[in-house]
Amino acid sequence: MKIAAEVDALIRASIKEDLGREGDLTTRYFVPRDKKLYGRVVAKQRGIISGVGVAKAIFIVRGCRVKVHLRDGSPAAPGRTVMEIWAGRELLSLERTALNFLQRMSGVATLTSLYVRAVRGTRAKIYDTRKTIPGWRLLDKYAVKCGGGQNHRMGLYDAVLLKDNHWAAGMGVVAQVRKLRRDHPRTLVELEAATLAQVERALEARPDVVLLDNMDRATLKKAIRVIRARSKAEIEISGGVSLETVGALARLGPDRISVGRLTHSAPALDLSLEVE
Repeated sequence: MKIAAEVDALIRASIKEDLGREGDLTTRYFVPRDKKLYGRVVAKQRGIISGVGVAKAIFIVRGCRVKVHLRDGSPAAPGRTVMEIWAGRELLSLERTALNFLQRMSGVATLTSLYVRAVRGTRAKIYDTRKTIPGWRLLDKYAVKCGGGQNHRMGLYDAVLLKDNHWAAGMGVVAQVRKLRRDHPRTLVELEAATLAQVERALEARPDVVLLDNMDRATLKKAIRVIRARSKAEIEISGGVSLETVGALARLGPDRISVGRLTHSAPALDLSLEVE
């Protein structure tokens, strides 16, 4: 992946966080200054790799030489080498920072791939949300793409999503959507609905996407029928979606299913750095 300026800043901040003012005291006192080391990042479990470019950038910061074996989006089996690193003792100082990025991103990609597989054969695509680690959004959403998922809006600035709190606190929705489209004609407009009555209200504004939030199965079926009959809007399902339920939800016929746990609850992929 190309390292964006904000990701580069995050990399450098993460290295500084670990080294602090004194640097790596363990390595300084117990590993010879001129020691040459060789390391391999190895997969310990099956999954999808993401974050190779970030891990490589971390090692390169201190002059390490890196050879990548598995690119982002590649499947990894236990025992497979992800990358090789040739370095001095700084390899030991950078090990945990590099693995933190690589394991986290690969975990997101792996979980996403499981959801994508669960809806295969339906029209539904798996989308992420804004439930990301602060400062990590570019990386979290990149990892979702590596796992075969789709990115929802990046932030509050690139799409409109009118949720329940906006309905409660806001102005006339139809008039405001019209004003928004005049001011921002290319901006996607999505309206959330938790009841059939809210679906009716949402359709009056002619949104691009209707988000059906936390509805039971029977209400979802009715809502999807109403929207398909009256609008060309895409239909998104969200709220408490799990691997156990996502397949059945996809078979109801939505275009999109958004899953917050892709980025807020993905377990890290088990990877290790073996040093010789």
